[in-house]
Amino acid sequence: MKRRTFLKQAAVLSTLPFLTCQTRKRPNIILIMADDLGYECLGCNGSKRYQTPHLDQLAKTGLRFTHAYSQPLCTPSRVQIMTGQYNDRNYTEFGSLPPGEYTFGHMLQDAGYVTCVVGKWQLSGRIRGTGYSGEGTLPEDAGFDEHCLWQVDYKGSRYWDPSIRTNGELSKDISEKYGPDLFCEYAVDFISRHRKQPFFLYYPMVLTHDPFIPTPDSSVSMETYQSQQKDRQDSTFFGDMVAYMDTIVDRIVAKLDELGLREQTLFIFTGDNGTHPRVTSPTESGPVRGAKGETIRTGMHVPMIVNQPGTTPAGVNQDLIDFTDFFPTFAQAAGASLPTDYPGDGVSFLPRLRGEKGYPREWIYCYYQPKWGRWRDLKTRFVMNQRWKLYGDGRFYDIQNDPMETRALQDLSDDIRTVKQQFTEVLQQ
Repeated sequence: MKRRTFLKQAAVLSTLPFLTCQTRKRPNIILIMADDLGYECLGCNGSKRYQTPHLDQLAKTGLRFTHAYSQPLCTPSRVQIMTGQYNDRNYTEFGSLPPGEYTFGHMLQDAGYVTCVVGKWQLSGRIRGTGYSGEGTLPEDAGFDEHCLWQVDYKGSRYWDPSIRTNGELSKDISEKYGPDLFCEYAVDFISRHRKQPFFLYYPMVLTHDPFIPTPDSSVSMETYQSQQKDRQDSTFFGDMVAYMDTIVDRIVAKLDELGLREQTLFIFTGDNGTHPRVTSPTESGPVRGAKGETIRTGMHVPMIVNQPGTTPAGVNQDLIDFTDFFPTFAQAAGASLPTDYPGDGVSFLPRLRGEKGYPREWIYCYYQPKWGRWRDLKTRFVMNQRWKLYGDGRFYDIQNDPMETRALQDLSDDIRTVKQQFTEVLQQ
Protein backbone atom coordinates (compact mmCIF):
# COMPACT_ATOMS: atom_id res chain seq x y z
CA MET A 1 0.00 0.00 0.00
CA LYS A 2 1.31 3.44 -0.89
CA ARG A 3 2.32 5.62 2.01
CA ARG A 4 -0.22 8.38 1.33
CA THR A 5 -3.06 5.86 0.98
CA PHE A 6 -1.92 4.09 4.11
CA LEU A 7 -1.83 7.29 6.14
CA LYS A 8 -5.37 8.22 5.12
CA GLN A 9 -6.65 4.74 5.87
CA ALA A 10 -4.75 4.61 9.17
CA ALA A 11 -6.35 7.86 10.30
CA VAL A 12 -9.83 6.60 9.47
CA LEU A 13 -9.41 3.13 10.91
CA SER A 14 -7.80 4.45 14.08
CA THR A 15 -10.66 6.86 14.78
CA LEU A 16 -13.69 4.77 13.79
CA PRO A 17 -13.58 2.56 16.90
CA PHE A 18 -13.48 5.55 19.28
CA LEU A 19 -17.27 5.51 19.53
CA THR A 20 -17.24 1.96 20.89
CA CYS A 21 -14.99 3.11 23.72
CA GLN A 22 -17.77 5.29 25.08
CA THR A 23 -19.52 2.10 26.25
CA ARG A 24 -16.39 0.88 28.05
CA LYS A 25 -14.91 2.33 31.21
CA ARG A 26 -11.94 4.41 30.16
CA PRO A 27 -8.71 2.93 31.51
CA ASN A 28 -5.98 4.72 33.37
CA ILE A 29 -2.89 4.72 31.17
CA ILE A 30 0.70 4.24 32.31
CA LEU A 31 3.56 4.35 29.81
CA ILE A 32 7.04 3.56 31.12
CA MET A 33 9.91 4.02 28.67
CA ALA A 34 13.40 2.93 29.71
CA ASP A 35 16.42 4.90 28.47
CA ASP A 36 18.90 3.08 26.19
CA LEU A 37 17.41 -0.38 26.71
CA GLY A 38 17.29 -2.63 23.67
CA TYR A 39 15.06 -5.62 23.09
CA GLU A 40 17.78 -8.07 24.14
CA CYS A 41 18.02 -6.84 27.75
CA LEU A 42 14.96 -8.56 29.21
CA GLY A 43 14.87 -12.17 30.37
CA CYS A 44 11.60 -12.76 28.53
CA ASN A 45 13.34 -11.67 25.32
CA GLY A 46 16.22 -14.10 25.76
CA SER A 47 18.70 -12.27 27.99
CA LYS A 48 21.10 -14.60 29.78
CA ARG A 49 22.72 -11.99 32.02
CA TYR A 50 20.25 -9.44 33.38
CA GLN A 51 17.69 -9.96 36.12
CA THR A 52 14.23 -8.71 35.12
CA PRO A 53 11.80 -11.00 36.99
CA HIS A 54 9.03 -8.43 37.39
CA LEU A 55 8.94 -7.43 33.74
CA ASP A 56 9.20 -11.08 32.78
CA GLN A 57 6.12 -11.81 34.88
CA LEU A 58 4.23 -8.92 33.29
CA ALA A 59 5.15 -10.36 29.91
CA LYS A 60 4.02 -13.84 30.95
CA THR A 61 0.62 -12.62 32.12
CA GLY A 62 0.25 -9.95 29.44
CA LEU A 63 1.14 -9.35 25.81
CA ARG A 64 4.78 -9.28 24.68
CA PHE A 65 5.49 -7.66 21.31
CA THR A 66 8.52 -8.94 19.38
CA HIS A 67 8.61 -6.31 16.64
CA ALA A 68 8.32 -2.91 18.33
CA TYR A 69 10.60 -0.24 16.85
CA SER A 70 11.59 3.21 18.11
CA GLN A 71 13.74 5.87 16.48
CA PRO A 72 17.48 5.12 16.89
CA LEU A 73 18.11 7.97 19.35
CA CYS A 74 16.36 9.43 22.40
CA THR A 75 15.03 12.85 21.39
CA PRO A 76 13.78 11.70 17.97
CA SER A 77 11.96 8.87 19.75
CA ARG A 78 10.45 11.17 22.39
CA VAL A 79 9.12 13.63 19.83
CA GLN A 80 7.66 10.80 17.75
CA ILE A 81 5.99 8.88 20.57
CA MET A 82 4.55 12.04 22.18
CA THR A 83 3.12 13.52 18.98
CA GLY A 84 2.38 10.40 16.95
CA GLN A 85 4.09 11.88 13.90
CA TYR A 86 7.05 10.88 11.77
CA ASN A 87 10.17 12.94 12.41
CA ASP A 88 10.13 14.60 8.97
CA ARG A 89 6.99 16.45 10.10
CA ASN A 90 8.10 18.00 13.39
CA TYR A 91 11.57 16.98 14.60
CA THR A 92 13.91 19.97 14.45
CA GLU A 93 16.88 19.56 16.79
CA PHE A 94 18.25 17.25 19.46
CA GLY A 95 16.94 18.15 22.92
CA SER A 96 13.87 19.96 21.58
CA LEU A 97 10.14 19.45 21.29
CA PRO A 98 9.11 22.29 18.98
CA PRO A 99 6.79 24.83 20.67
CA GLY A 100 3.11 24.35 19.90
CA GLU A 101 3.19 20.61 19.17
CA TYR A 102 0.03 18.72 20.17
CA THR A 103 1.11 15.80 22.37
CA PHE A 104 -0.61 12.78 23.85
CA GLY A 105 -0.60 14.79 27.09
CA HIS A 106 -2.77 17.48 25.50
CA MET A 107 -5.01 14.90 23.88
CA LEU A 108 -5.65 13.06 27.15
CA GLN A 109 -6.11 16.31 29.06
CA ASP A 110 -8.78 17.26 26.53
CA ALA A 111 -10.39 13.86 27.11
CA GLY A 112 -10.68 14.53 30.85
CA TYR A 113 -7.57 12.75 32.14
CA VAL A 114 -5.26 14.20 34.78
CA THR A 115 -1.74 13.93 33.38
CA CYS A 116 1.74 13.59 34.85
CA VAL A 117 5.26 13.06 33.53
CA VAL A 118 8.17 11.93 35.70
CA GLY A 119 11.76 11.01 34.87
CA LYS A 120 13.72 12.43 31.91
CA TRP A 121 12.53 15.45 29.93
CA GLN A 122 15.36 16.66 27.63
CA LEU A 123 12.93 18.60 25.40
CA SER A 124 13.36 22.21 26.56
CA GLY A 125 15.91 23.21 23.92
CA ARG A 126 18.75 25.49 25.03
CA ILE A 127 19.41 24.86 28.73
CA ARG A 128 22.41 25.16 31.02
CA GLY A 129 24.82 22.25 31.01
CA THR A 130 24.13 21.12 27.42
CA GLY A 131 25.12 22.01 23.91
CA TYR A 132 21.53 21.95 22.68
CA SER A 133 20.63 24.80 20.36
CA GLY A 134 16.95 24.46 19.43
CA GLU A 135 13.71 25.97 20.69
CA GLY A 136 11.97 23.60 23.07
CA THR A 137 8.91 23.11 25.25
CA LEU A 138 8.46 22.95 29.01
CA PRO A 139 6.44 20.07 30.49
CA GLU A 140 3.63 22.33 31.67
CA ASP A 141 3.22 23.51 28.07
CA ALA A 142 3.27 19.96 26.69
CA GLY A 143 0.02 18.74 28.21
CA PHE A 144 1.08 17.70 31.70
CA ASP A 145 -0.69 18.84 34.85
CA GLU A 146 2.18 17.66 37.06
CA HIS A 147 5.83 16.81 36.58
CA CYS A 148 8.91 15.63 38.46
CA LEU A 149 11.77 15.70 35.97
CA TRP A 150 15.46 15.79 35.27
CA GLN A 151 16.91 18.05 32.54
CA VAL A 152 14.15 20.64 32.21
CA ASP A 153 16.05 23.92 32.59
CA TYR A 154 19.39 22.55 33.80
CA LYS A 155 21.16 19.27 33.16
CA GLY A 156 23.04 18.27 36.30
CA SER A 157 22.94 14.69 37.60
CA ARG A 158 20.16 12.21 36.93
CA TYR A 159 21.30 9.63 39.48
CA TRP A 160 22.98 10.45 42.80
CA ASP A 161 22.55 14.04 44.09
CA PRO A 162 20.15 14.72 41.21
CA SER A 163 18.93 17.98 39.75
CA ILE A 164 15.13 17.65 39.67
CA ARG A 165 12.42 20.14 38.77
CA THR A 166 9.06 19.43 40.39
CA ASN A 167 6.07 21.40 39.13
CA GLY A 168 8.18 24.37 38.13
CA GLU A 169 10.45 24.48 41.17
CA LEU A 170 13.91 23.03 41.76
CA SER A 171 13.54 20.22 44.31
CA LYS A 172 15.30 20.81 47.63
CA ASP A 173 16.77 18.57 50.34
CA ILE A 174 17.56 15.74 47.94
CA SER A 175 21.35 15.57 48.27
CA GLU A 176 22.62 11.98 48.51
CA LYS A 177 19.28 10.80 47.10
CA TYR A 178 18.98 8.54 44.05
CA GLY A 179 17.04 10.14 41.21
CA PRO A 180 15.11 7.04 40.04
CA ASP A 181 13.79 6.56 43.60
CA LEU A 182 12.50 10.14 43.69
CA PHE A 183 10.77 9.85 40.32
CA CYS A 184 9.15 6.61 41.41
CA GLU A 185 8.01 8.11 44.71
CA TYR A 186 6.34 10.97 42.88
CA ALA A 187 4.74 8.54 40.41
CA VAL A 188 3.15 6.34 43.08
CA ASP A 189 2.00 9.42 45.00
CA PHE A 190 0.37 10.75 41.82
CA ILE A 191 -1.42 7.43 41.33
CA SER A 192 -2.65 7.47 44.93
CA ARG A 193 -3.92 11.05 44.77
CA HIS A 194 -5.78 10.53 41.50
CA ARG A 195 -6.99 6.95 41.93
CA LYS A 196 -10.66 8.02 41.66
CA GLN A 197 -10.36 9.69 38.25
CA PRO A 198 -8.84 8.70 34.89
CA PHE A 199 -5.12 9.42 34.93
CA PHE A 200 -2.23 9.27 32.49
CA LEU A 201 1.27 8.69 33.85
CA TYR A 202 4.15 9.00 31.40
CA TYR A 203 7.44 7.80 32.91
CA PRO A 204 10.42 8.21 30.55
CA MET A 205 13.03 6.70 32.87
CA VAL A 206 16.59 7.92 33.35
CA LEU A 207 17.72 4.30 33.74
CA THR A 208 19.59 2.59 32.06
CA HIS A 209 21.53 5.41 30.34
CA ASP A 210 25.24 5.91 31.06
CA PRO A 211 27.16 6.78 33.21
CA PHE A 212 27.09 3.19 34.39
CA ILE A 213 27.37 3.63 38.14
CA PRO A 214 26.17 1.76 41.25
CA THR A 215 22.51 1.71 42.21
CA PRO A 216 21.22 1.55 45.82
CA ASP A 217 21.16 -2.27 45.41
CA SER A 218 24.72 -2.64 44.10
CA SER A 219 27.32 -4.49 46.16
CA VAL A 220 29.62 -1.47 45.75
CA SER A 221 28.50 1.82 47.26
CA MET A 222 28.70 5.05 45.33
CA GLU A 223 31.21 6.35 47.88
CA THR A 224 33.47 3.36 47.31
CA TYR A 225 33.01 3.62 43.55
CA GLN A 226 34.07 7.26 43.57
CA SER A 227 37.08 6.57 45.79
CA GLN A 228 38.27 3.94 43.31
CA GLN A 229 38.03 6.48 40.49
CA LYS A 230 36.33 4.00 38.20
CA ASP A 231 36.11 4.69 34.48
CA ARG A 232 32.55 5.87 33.91
CA GLN A 233 32.69 4.42 30.41
CA ASP A 234 32.97 0.95 31.97
CA SER A 235 29.66 -0.92 31.65
CA THR A 236 30.24 -3.13 34.72
CA PHE A 237 27.19 -1.75 36.54
CA PHE A 238 24.85 -1.85 33.57
CA GLY A 239 23.35 -5.11 34.81
CA ASP A 240 22.68 -3.56 38.22
CA MET A 241 20.92 -0.66 36.51
CA VAL A 242 18.73 -3.02 34.49
CA ALA A 243 17.80 -4.86 37.68
CA TYR A 244 16.97 -1.60 39.47
CA MET A 245 14.84 -0.49 36.53
CA ASP A 246 12.91 -3.73 36.94
CA THR A 247 12.50 -3.01 40.67
CA ILE A 248 11.11 0.46 39.91
CA VAL A 249 8.54 -1.07 37.56
CA ASP A 250 7.49 -3.49 40.29
CA ARG A 251 6.98 -0.65 42.78
CA ILE A 252 4.54 1.05 40.45
CA VAL A 253 2.65 -2.16 39.67
CA ALA A 254 2.53 -2.96 43.39
CA LYS A 255 0.89 0.43 44.04
CA LEU A 256 -1.74 -0.37 41.42
CA ASP A 257 -2.36 -3.71 43.15
CA GLU A 258 -2.56 -2.06 46.56
CA LEU A 259 -5.17 0.42 45.31
CA GLY A 260 -7.13 -2.17 43.34
CA LEU A 261 -6.38 -0.40 40.04
CA ARG A 262 -4.67 -3.11 38.00
CA GLU A 263 -7.73 -4.11 35.98
CA GLN A 264 -8.55 -0.45 35.34
CA THR A 265 -5.05 0.44 34.13
CA LEU A 266 -3.50 -0.04 30.71
CA PHE A 267 0.17 -0.57 31.56
CA ILE A 268 2.83 -0.38 28.82
CA PHE A 269 6.59 -0.78 29.08
CA THR A 270 9.05 -0.07 26.27
CA GLY A 271 12.47 1.48 25.55
CA ASP A 272 13.42 4.67 23.69
CA ASN A 273 16.15 3.18 21.47
CA GLY A 274 18.77 0.46 21.36
CA THR A 275 21.32 -0.26 24.08
CA HIS A 276 24.55 1.74 24.34
CA PRO A 277 27.24 0.46 21.91
CA ARG A 278 29.61 -0.22 24.82
CA VAL A 279 27.23 -2.90 26.08
CA THR A 280 27.29 -6.39 24.61
CA SER A 281 24.65 -8.68 26.08
CA PRO A 282 24.69 -12.49 26.02
CA THR A 283 21.37 -13.90 24.85
CA GLU A 284 19.89 -17.28 23.98
CA SER A 285 20.59 -16.53 20.30
CA GLY A 286 24.14 -15.26 20.86
CA PRO A 287 25.81 -11.99 21.93
CA VAL A 288 24.11 -8.73 20.95
CA ARG A 289 26.01 -5.45 20.82
CA GLY A 290 23.96 -2.33 21.45
CA ALA A 291 23.65 0.07 18.52
CA LYS A 292 22.05 3.20 19.94
CA GLY A 293 22.13 5.96 17.33
CA GLU A 294 22.49 3.59 14.39
CA THR A 295 19.77 2.55 11.97
CA ILE A 296 20.53 -1.16 12.10
CA ARG A 297 18.01 -3.33 13.91
CA THR A 298 19.75 -3.27 17.29
CA GLY A 299 19.63 0.53 17.24
CA MET A 300 15.83 0.65 17.28
CA HIS A 301 14.46 -2.78 18.23
CA VAL A 302 12.98 -2.25 21.69
CA PRO A 303 11.08 -4.33 24.26
CA MET A 304 7.36 -3.80 24.56
CA ILE A 305 5.08 -5.36 27.18
CA VAL A 306 1.42 -4.54 27.69
CA ASN A 307 -0.49 -5.73 30.73
CA GLN A 308 -4.08 -5.10 31.80
CA PRO A 309 -5.57 -8.04 33.69
CA GLY A 310 -8.99 -9.03 32.42
CA THR A 311 -8.50 -7.17 29.13
CA THR A 312 -5.12 -7.93 27.61
CA PRO A 313 -4.69 -11.60 26.63
CA ALA A 314 -1.49 -13.41 27.60
CA GLY A 315 0.74 -14.23 24.67
CA VAL A 316 3.29 -13.08 22.13
CA ASN A 317 2.47 -10.77 19.22
CA GLN A 318 4.64 -10.43 16.11
CA ASP A 319 2.85 -7.45 14.54
CA LEU A 320 4.88 -4.36 13.69
CA ILE A 321 4.63 -1.54 16.22
CA ASP A 322 5.95 1.94 15.44
CA PHE A 323 6.32 4.80 17.92
CA THR A 324 3.71 6.80 16.01
CA ASP A 325 1.17 4.14 17.03
CA PHE A 326 0.98 5.02 20.73
CA PHE A 327 -0.86 8.30 20.15
CA PRO A 328 -3.89 6.82 18.31
CA THR A 329 -3.91 3.83 20.68
CA PHE A 330 -4.25 6.10 23.71
CA ALA A 331 -6.83 8.22 21.92
CA GLN A 332 -8.90 5.16 21.12
CA ALA A 333 -8.62 3.81 24.67
CA ALA A 334 -9.70 7.18 26.08
CA GLY A 335 -12.49 7.74 23.58
CA ALA A 336 -10.75 10.97 22.61
CA SER A 337 -11.26 13.03 19.49
CA LEU A 338 -8.30 14.00 17.34
CA PRO A 339 -7.86 17.45 15.77
CA THR A 340 -9.31 17.59 12.25
CA ASP A 341 -5.88 18.47 10.83
CA TYR A 342 -4.02 15.74 12.73
CA PRO A 343 -1.74 13.87 10.26
CA GLY A 344 -2.56 10.36 11.51
CA ASP A 345 0.81 8.67 10.92
CA GLY A 346 0.15 6.01 13.54
CA VAL A 347 -2.22 3.04 13.68
CA SER A 348 -3.95 2.08 16.92
CA PHE A 349 -2.89 -1.28 18.32
CA LEU A 350 -5.66 -1.24 20.93
CA PRO A 351 -7.62 -4.06 19.23
CA ARG A 352 -4.66 -6.42 19.74
CA LEU A 353 -4.69 -5.52 23.43
CA ARG A 354 -8.27 -6.82 23.53
CA GLY A 355 -7.55 -10.04 21.68
CA GLU A 356 -8.75 -8.76 18.31
CA LYS A 357 -6.86 -8.61 15.01
CA GLY A 358 -7.16 -4.88 14.45
CA TYR A 359 -5.24 -3.26 11.61
CA PRO A 360 -1.66 -4.59 11.64
CA ARG A 361 0.96 -2.53 9.87
CA GLU A 362 2.47 -3.81 6.63
CA TRP A 363 5.58 -1.68 7.09
CA ILE A 364 7.30 0.94 9.23
CA TYR A 365 8.61 4.19 7.78
CA CYS A 366 11.52 6.02 9.39
CA TYR A 367 13.01 9.46 8.79
CA TYR A 368 16.12 9.95 10.89
CA GLN A 369 18.20 13.13 11.11
CA PRO A 370 19.45 13.37 14.72
CA LYS A 371 21.57 16.56 14.47
CA TRP A 372 23.61 15.55 17.46
CA GLY A 373 27.16 14.38 18.19
CA ARG A 374 28.73 12.06 15.64
CA TRP A 375 25.29 11.63 14.04
CA ARG A 376 24.78 15.35 13.32
CA ASP A 377 25.24 15.06 9.55
CA LEU A 378 23.34 11.77 9.26
CA LYS A 379 20.12 11.92 7.28
CA THR A 380 18.36 8.81 6.12
CA ARG A 381 14.96 7.38 5.26
CA PHE A 382 13.89 3.78 5.07
CA VAL A 383 10.93 1.41 5.04
CA MET A 384 10.99 -1.99 6.75
CA ASN A 385 8.91 -4.88 7.94
CA GLN A 386 9.80 -7.93 10.02
CA ARG A 387 12.21 -9.17 7.36
CA TRP A 388 13.00 -6.65 4.62
CA LYS A 389 14.41 -3.12 4.68
CA LEU A 390 14.82 -0.55 1.91
CA TYR A 391 16.79 2.68 2.31
CA GLY A 392 16.10 5.82 0.32
CA ASP A 393 19.43 5.40 -1.49
CA GLY A 394 18.36 1.98 -2.83
CA ARG A 395 20.11 -0.36 -0.39
CA PHE A 396 17.91 -3.38 0.29
CA TYR A 397 18.53 -5.89 3.08
CA ASP A 398 17.21 -9.14 4.48
CA ILE A 399 17.37 -7.98 8.11
CA GLN A 400 16.09 -11.27 9.45
CA ASN A 401 19.17 -13.10 8.18
CA ASP A 402 21.52 -10.11 8.05
CA PRO A 403 20.59 -7.90 11.05
CA MET A 404 23.88 -5.98 10.89
CA GLU A 405 23.16 -5.06 7.25
CA THR A 406 26.49 -6.24 5.90
CA ARG A 407 25.31 -7.42 2.47
CA ALA A 408 22.92 -5.34 0.35
CA LEU A 409 20.87 -7.64 -1.87
CA GLN A 410 21.35 -7.42 -5.62
CA ASP A 411 19.82 -10.41 -7.43
CA LEU A 412 16.21 -10.69 -6.31
CA SER A 413 13.56 -13.27 -6.99
CA ASP A 414 10.22 -12.06 -8.38
CA ASP A 415 8.43 -12.18 -5.03
CA ILE A 416 11.20 -10.26 -3.26
CA ARG A 417 11.35 -7.76 -6.12
CA THR A 418 7.64 -7.15 -5.51
CA VAL A 419 8.34 -6.30 -1.87
CA LYS A 420 11.08 -3.89 -2.86
CA GLN A 421 8.76 -2.19 -5.34
CA GLN A 422 6.07 -1.79 -2.67
CA PHE A 423 8.63 -0.20 -0.33
CA THR A 424 9.86 2.05 -3.16
CA GLU A 425 6.32 3.36 -3.64
CA VAL A 426 6.11 4.18 0.07
CA LEU A 427 9.34 6.19 -0.09
CA GLN A 428 8.12 8.07 -3.17
CA GLN A 429 5.06 9.51 -1.41
